[in-house]
Amino acid sequence: MIATQIARIIASFVVFLDLADDEKLDADDAVEIMEYIGSQLDALDKTFLRELVDAFPVVALEYSGEAQELVRDIPYSFYLEETLAADDPVRLAELEALRDARD
Repeated sequence: MIATQIARIIASFVVFLDLADDEKLDADDAVEIMEYIGSQLDALDKTFLRELVDAFPVVALEYSGEAQELVRDIPYSFYLEETLAADDPVRLAELEALRDARD
């Protein structure tokens, strides 16, 4: 439950930072904040991070359109699956192949 609540908070920030126009938010500041969010996510306990990653698709359903896709892609955008697989070279290779296929 707490993972879903935290996912909602993160999703709100990501959607705002990504979709805000340049008149509301300086692009450089938005990038800096996104990098900070990413570093904080990387530092999370791996068990909790797994719960958080699994919560984003659920939270994404609360959004529509571009915002929904942004929220669903938070684990991809912040390389969270790679963070979780840091000690598993086979899984890291799988994730790299998936990224290559997606890009």
